[in-house]
Amino acid sequence: MNFEHTDKVKTLIAKLEDFMDRHIYPNEQAHFDWVSNPANLWKHWPGLDELKEKAREEGLWNLFLPHEYGEWSPGLTNLEYAPLAEIMGRVPWSSEVFNCSAPDTGNMEVLAKYGSPAQQKQWLRPLLDGEIRSAYLMTEPQVASSDATNIETEIRADGDDYVINGRKWWISGIMDPRCKLLLLMGKSNPQAPRHQQQSTIIIPRETPGVHIVRNQSVFSSFNSPGGEAELRLENVRVPKSNLILGEGRGFEIAQGRLGPGRIHHCMRSIGQAQRALEIMARRVENRVAFGKKLSDQSSIRQDIARSYCEIEQARLLTFKAADAMDRYGNKVARDLIAAIKIVAPQMAQTVCDRAIQAHGGMGVSADTPVAAFFTLNRFLRIADGPDEVHMSQLGKLKIAEYNAQK
Repeated sequence: MNFEHTDKVKTLIAKLEDFMDRHIYPNEQAHFDWVSNPANLWKHWPGLDELKEKAREEGLWNLFLPHEYGEWSPGLTNLEYAPLAEIMGRVPWSSEVFNCSAPDTGNMEVLAKYGSPAQQKQWLRPLLDGEIRSAYLMTEPQVASSDATNIETEIRADGDDYVINGRKWWISGIMDPRCKLLLLMGKSNPQAPRHQQQSTIIIPRETPGVHIVRNQSVFSSFNSPGGEAELRLENVRVPKSNLILGEGRGFEIAQGRLGPGRIHHCMRSIGQAQRALEIMARRVENRVAFGKKLSDQSSIRQDIARSYCEIEQARLLTFKAADAMDRYGNKVARDLIAAIKIVAPQMAQTVCDRAIQAHGGMGVSADTPVAAFFTLNRFLRIADGPDEVHMSQLGKLKIAEYNAQK
């Protein structure tokens, strides 16, 4: 198995790294100052639009859609996109500059793969053009949503429409005024077989009956401008043409949406871990305690060495998962997809924790991005399904596989 990058990917990596050096890293502080100011809550940083235009002009736009999406794709495989996602992950907000940020990426994949021509024209094209943003409504407060079959929000047929009632929470991105599209997973037929009860439907953001109950903070941050929120859906009425793929296909759509997105999340986590390691190495080389540089301490060297090994292992495992998806599809690669989701955020959290410790008090401040990386990866161990769900599924798959080999 050869993970050496092609010339095409090497060129894109060089272009992306150069763009980051010229436009992203120099603007980190300005972006942080803006989003941290309560006066700017739910407003995106003004410099973002100019950077998006520059990225588009340089051909660094919509890089994420795999080649099988045809006209919607830049032609990259999951494996080819993986190192690009890692580079973007080094500055988490930078993904939006290249129109490669969640939850839009997953929603664009749904529309590109399953959407009707009319749905693609109305919603996919503006998303691909970066004109609007979107949100994905799945998780619910009253049930364990790590099991998607528990979803209770009702999608009820009524003449030429569907009427939606229920509650959703931890809805990322919905507070951004640019969010115009909601994709909702709900229950359309409770009497159907367990995995055919759910459907996915399009809800324009301004549809009457979509109510914000409250904003939710993550580690005391509202994550402006997108935020997270709890919603109440009260007699939300949309035309039947807004249903994606057909009744009872919601679970299938959700599973198809998650595979590539998990590759993206994991590679971004690896990018954050790699940057935290680099920051840590520079810190310990330039800090003296008890008459000795921190970099001369055996425990510090061990932390650096362990972190390097763990990052390399996670990167190669994620490449292997991406390669398997490209060769055999998400279903065949599901064991590797589960494995990277277990490994990558935990690895990044651990590496960032070591970097925080090496920085002392500075480590828990906003003077470096390491503390933010730590909290982001701790959150990711719950988002997209908690570690325990992925471990349970992976364990089940491996037990069946190894017993079948008798």
